[in-house]
Amino acid sequence: MPLCARQRCHAILTGLAALALFLAAPPAAAAVPAADTWTEVGSDRADPLTESQGLASIEVPAGSPNRYTGIGTIPWDLPGRGWNHVGDPDASYDGHYVEPYQRDDGGTKMFRVQAPDGSWSEYVHTLSAGEALNNSWVAISPDGQWMLSGEWGTMDRLLVFPTPGVNPATSPSANLPQAATVRLDHAVRDVQGCDFLDATTLLCASDDPEGALFGLTKPLLRIDLSAAPTGASDVTGHVTALRQLPLRSACSGGFEAEGVDYDRRTGTLRVIVVSPGFCVLTDSKTYRLTRG
Repeated sequence: MPLCARQRCHAILTGLAALALFLAAPPAAAAVPAADTWTEVGSDRADPLTESQGLASIEVPAGSPNRYTGIGTIPWDLPGRGWNHVGDPDASYDGHYVEPYQRDDGGTKMFRVQAPDGSWSEYVHTLSAGEALNNSWVAISPDGQWMLSGEWGTMDRLLVFPTPGVNPATSPSANLPQAATVRLDHAVRDVQGCDFLDATTLLCASDDPEGALFGLTKPLLRIDLSAAPTGASDVTGHVTALRQLPLRSACSGGFEAEGVDYDRRTGTLRVIVVSPGFCVLTDSKTYRLTRG
């Protein structure tokens, strides 16, 4: 065999060997965190008037009961001022409790804050250009300084605010500004609640009725952040659908996934699912799930 032919054959064999080694090796993307498994361990009836929008576990003061929101928890004076819808609340680990409110008109959202001493204050946010009007949920970062919120519809972002009443840059007498954005790598639809599992992980309930985004309706989502939000710059979020939320009722029809809460003291995730039709009154539930 001529020398040049031997060299060509050797090059081809070397390339084939390298290709075989490459195909046999695990891909670099294998480092992506594996999806969690969350298993239902129980449920409680959710009252349609006072427990149908959201919920939060309160760590301070010690022994505080869980908090819920619904049309029946809205203070009597707020609808008269236009704030006629409350979403899924959250609480910082030092005891600041935040409820998100929206109105049907205008260009503002409102966050109602209860301090650990029991006093209430209101923080108003003027919508940024292109920002949706709804205010479905809030999630406070473990350090307490930053608060995430989302928009209704199909979205590829979450909004980052300084936590009202906790972050020293906030004041009830000044506009609550958007500080940064979480850029999602996969679109989400109709997110009704999120809560921090840890500093860089969110668990979220999606009310998606279509199922085209992840192959299932009403999914429980996990969002892994590239870094803990600080408000100084945007971060990215990797979205994974973990499972479909529990959908059980004596009635058939469309369920509505609502707020979520993760209690780090017990490792319990709670999710509100409102039943369809007349059964909204009888068997809407707060489901309890644990890891594993």
